[in-house]
Amino acid sequence: MEQLFFTRLLNQLFAGPANALLHAIGVTPKFPEAPITNFVAMETLVVLLIIAFFVLVRMSLSAEKPSVVQHLLETVREFVVAQSHEVIGHHTEPYIAFLMTLTFFILIANLIGLIPGFESPTSNPAVPLGLALCAWLYYHVQGVRKNGLAYFKHFLGPVWWLSPLMLPIEIISHMARAMSLTIRLFANIYAGDLVTMVFFSLVPIGLPVLFLGLHLGVSFLQTYIFVLLTMVYLAGAVAEEH
Repeated sequence: MEQLFFTRLLNQLFAGPANALLHAIGVTPKFPEAPITNFVAMETLVVLLIIAFFVLVRMSLSAEKPSVVQHLLETVREFVVAQSHEVIGHHTEPYIAFLMTLTFFILIANLIGLIPGFESPTSNPAVPLGLALCAWLYYHVQGVRKNGLAYFKHFLGPVWWLSPLMLPIEIISHMARAMSLTIRLFANIYAGDLVTMVFFSLVPIGLPVLFLGLHLGVSFLQTYIFVLLTMVYLAGAVAEEH
């Protein structure tokens, strides 16, 4: 496996604990000397960057003289809140923290591949799948919290005698949501990384800048689509009537 610099560093420091953890859950790493893969290392780096960034922002918060970064973050939050109000309704405050976390993680994970020596963890299908499962579980949990066990009534449909038909259809439909979120994010980011890499190898100066711009646009767009669809699913789960 070709390791990125950060991956190699993590394997040098934590290969032993990583192997022990994998063996504890019954997984045998393909490369015991390097159990941490590139996408896991990049995920870890994204999380560390987010934590460090928000710690620094929190330390410099000011109501009298807000910084440019503070204004930017407030703008992002207001955008997410406005979108959630449109999609979910006016009872969205409990969900903003999750939606904001999802937004920043996906966006930074998409964009980090633009930096030489790094790659987007979302270009590996395991990462979009994990994000999709988190969103999938989250909206079901919130549906149960909001409506109790009555939440599961909508799986049976409005007509009782059609319930045997509606139940498998609804189950398949909800499972397809996780698949759809996974494939959409993975395919777009993987294609963007691949196209950029190919053109950099063919024409290293000038033309690849256009594809870097395209990748930048795709990164923002796919973040927006993923979070928007999560809002849509969440809106259906926490609706008053099921």
